[in-house]
Amino acid sequence: MFDLDAFVARCRAAVPAGPDAIAPIVREAIADPAAIDAALGAPTRAGARVLYQAPHMNVIQFVWPPLFVLRPHEHRLWAVIGLYQGGEDNVYWRRRADDPKRIEPHAVQALRPGDVASLAVDVIHSVANPIDGLSAALHVYGGDLYATERSEWDALALTEKPHDKTFAKLAFERANAALAARG
Repeated sequence: MFDLDAFVARCRAAVPAGPDAIAPIVREAIADPAAIDAALGAPTRAGARVLYQAPHMNVIQFVWPPLFVLRPHEHRLWAVIGLYQGGEDNVYWRRRADDPKRIEPHAVQALRPGDVASLAVDVIHSVANPIDGLSAALHVYGGDLYATERSEWDALALTEKPHDKTFAKLAFERANAALAARG
């Protein structure tokens, strides 16, 4: 059974050791998606749900809407992502040598239920849900994602700009309205 308080306590104890210590804890938690649903409720809406927030660590449940794409962004924190429902395709980007404010793709990673990905502090990625249904993941960050100044990149020009804190929220609201209209 997934126990959120126990999960957070284990992560808090392991966070000083970094993502390599967090990844097995996340892998164990997502091995039983039904237990996560029993503890947190089965995902019915897209969004980011903060499960734990402190200066040294965040635990967030992300539920991606169907066929959703989140533009390139960085966290400036390490992160461990554990997917337990649906799919999450990540494109990893790097800063261009000739123009460090612009990025270019350099790798991809497709996550499916049971997969765990560790992202270094300097990772830039975009996220896509490739399925026509909700996808859900637990994310553990080595710091406070919401208090960290970070960047995102325009999806067409791939130029850097300050992170828009309202973009994802509005995108989730639009996606939830579309989900409601689907019935």
